[in-house]
Amino acid sequence: MVIEFDGTTEPAGLEMYDPIEQRRLHIRTPEPATPRPIPETEFCFPVDTACAIETESVVFDQKYSVDVHDGDGRWEKGLKAGETIHLGADEQFVGLGGPIKVYCRVAGDARLEAGINSIRLEFSEPTDVEIGARSLHENPHGTITTPDDPESMMSAVSAFSSALKTTSPERSWPTLRGHPPLIERGPELDVPDPIEPIETPVTIEVPATHRNVYTVAPLAFYLGADVRPGGDPAIVTDRDRYELGVGISLEDDVARTLKHVFLLDCLVRMNGLFQYDLYERSALDGRLPFSLSETYRASLTERLDRYLDVPVDLLEPYVPRWSLTAHVPSIPEGIEVLPFVVNELGIVREPSGQRVESVADRPAGEAQLLRSAGTARAPVFTPGEDDGLDLVEPDVTGESIEHAWFGSQVPRGASKGTIEAFRSQLERGERNRSIEILLVCNDARMIEEHDVLDDTYGARETLPFDVHSEFGVTTDELADLLTDGGYDFLHYIGHATPNGLRCSDGELDVRTLPSIDLGVFFLNACRSYEQGYAMAERGAFGGVATLADVANEGAVEMGETIARLLNLGFPLRAALELARETTVLGNRYLIVGDGSTDIAQTDGGAPTVVKIEEQGDVYDVVLRTYPTKELPVGTVSSPNIESNIEKRLTPCDMELGTIEHPRLSEYLLWIDVPILHGNELIWNENLTSIDFL
Repeated sequence: MVIEFDGTTEPAGLEMYDPIEQRRLHIRTPEPATPRPIPETEFCFPVDTACAIETESVVFDQKYSVDVHDGDGRWEKGLKAGETIHLGADEQFVGLGGPIKVYCRVAGDARLEAGINSIRLEFSEPTDVEIGARSLHENPHGTITTPDDPESMMSAVSAFSSALKTTSPERSWPTLRGHPPLIERGPELDVPDPIEPIETPVTIEVPATHRNVYTVAPLAFYLGADVRPGGDPAIVTDRDRYELGVGISLEDDVARTLKHVFLLDCLVRMNGLFQYDLYERSALDGRLPFSLSETYRASLTERLDRYLDVPVDLLEPYVPRWSLTAHVPSIPEGIEVLPFVVNELGIVREPSGQRVESVADRPAGEAQLLRSAGTARAPVFTPGEDDGLDLVEPDVTGESIEHAWFGSQVPRGASKGTIEAFRSQLERGERNRSIEILLVCNDARMIEEHDVLDDTYGARETLPFDVHSEFGVTTDELADLLTDGGYDFLHYIGHATPNGLRCSDGELDVRTLPSIDLGVFFLNACRSYEQGYAMAERGAFGGVATLADVANEGAVEMGETIARLLNLGFPLRAALELARETTVLGNRYLIVGDGSTDIAQTDGGAPTVVKIEEQGDVYDVVLRTYPTKELPVGTVSSPNIESNIEKRLTPCDMELGTIEHPRLSEYLLWIDVPILHGNELIWNENLTSIDFL
């Protein structure tokens, strides 16, 4: 895999492009840059491609994390917003974290400045700057074949640890955990030679059932543990035995233990490669029954011994919000989805819930134009007899940002996961340089939403969007757009039934198409679930659909909210959570496929919402960060506000305390993130004042 470098003239600089992940980064220079290829071996960090340019300065117009390393790669310092340092004459590396990992190798006096929205590296005279870049794309290395018996599946899950790049506390960094190998079912157990599980003195023993194997899979992966048949569930090491599921369910205990060990790894790793001031570490240091620095040097099992001696209640307030809980049925087919769930350190639970009749809870209000294929009528919020939906409300939905239901039913308040959506992402090739967006409006009465979207998608100067609009398409035309268009995102506005998307000459049933060539979708039409599910099964990565009729006015609001959030780099799971909080109809929409998918990168760092609550003359301010594929759970975030110097684990609610109006106004006008004020999302890109407060 190669990162592409291209010199640019308007503006002058250098562009890096990852053709698989469709990520890009632009560096501004005073004059047009001419990149010269250089060997990747010039860097002590792993990079895919490297080049050199001669320049007096480089400017990154994104708020990425900035770290300085010495010539041997040892970490020296991390910069916070508003900080400026001077680099000496010796060779040093400046590392930037973002959708593409970048290292600048410099030798000579330089000034490094971290601003609120940019990073500047400036020299006293034209200087050679060597730039190395690495894609964050990860593919599983191989496929394991396993029979359907639980004992064989234990061996298959034990081999997940082959994707770990270390067993030190640094395993909590996502870049040091690769994608676990895939699993397929077959007549015999086969773990191919390239897949070599890490050998550790850690074993997880559970009774040999499918449910138990699936439950412990993420914990076994993270610990590098073998999974073996046993009596009472337990973690067994060369030092001790730790019972699991005593007094609580095995699912709850495994989830709690994984988060517990993971958080402590995040604290202890600060004595290693990157020694940040971390909020969670400062809050817990001195309250733990061991030295963090000594524990960093301890053996794997000694660390685990110390970790499991820490009271759970002490750590719970500081555990980062988890990204994913997967409800996977305990049937042989369930084993094949585990690598994708474990890749996110997702919690695995048995599908359990209550069957429900109602799709939405709130009353419909007055009759108005609906987005079903029928005429305007009072909204109906129960599935029709012809829908055939087996609705269920999961018992657990508050544990993670996304709860993905892989059972046969259709969940309310959760996502509908499909293994095909994950597989399609592994099979994708290089994408177009521009982000291709297709807007289809098949009802002239709904043109308002199209006009709003046309002004929303692509309204970011740093990313190239190409927005295509189609009106009143036929079934054949829509089929061609889906199968041959190669679009990154489809936003459909119109009518739907369980049997198809309404076109000018009838309905197109996506289930009749053998495959589609599409990334992400939003089907903003009544009862579009079946068509969205068909898209996720036939090639799409994921999307948003509806379970009920939706009134046009509420659908326009929902469409604009989702569009704006996706345009800013929020993944589906984050966008839908915020939409559910702030729109009338949000609870009638659900994700189908992979909720971690997105259509664009952020302008730097994790997607963030600023939550504001008035307290008299001052304001309580909280930054809510969300994880992405590049910045999953365990990465760190810091506010680009000078008073706060401690980083926090992502995702989190980062309390900035009380801020007076003038300072808050200045801060909000400098950043481009949504503002959550009460139950309203306020879009910040064109604010000239904060008079709404």
